[in-house]
Amino acid sequence: MSLASLIASLAASTSVPAIDHERLQEACLAGECHVVDVREPHEYEAGHLPGAVNHPLSAFDPAKLPADKPVVLVCQAGGRSGRALQAAIAHGRKDVAHYAPGTAGWRARGGPIIM
Repeated sequence: MSLASLIASLAASTSVPAIDHERLQEACLAGECHVVDVREPHEYEAGHLPGAVNHPLSAFDPAKLPADKPVVLVCQAGGRSGRALQAAIAHGRKDVAHYAPGTAGWRARGGPIIM
């Protein structure tokens, strides 16, 4: 199942669209998604997921999210990415999910971090 199909099925459900660690790793390796880190710049610079771009929640605008591939939102531990997800959904985006464990969970599961 492609990431786009997965996110579409998540968006159709009543739960918050979230992606698990293994699926995020696969999607990142395959270039199937954009990873958007909503932490503040100093947090992002201290270490982020490979390929992630920084769009801090403090200045978050769902209209500025990339539109050519599904988007996975990430923060430190899931709270801010969850708020950004709700803003994106309210803006009409259906191809957005968040990685609830956040950067801390990614790191704890052995995921690479870019400094």
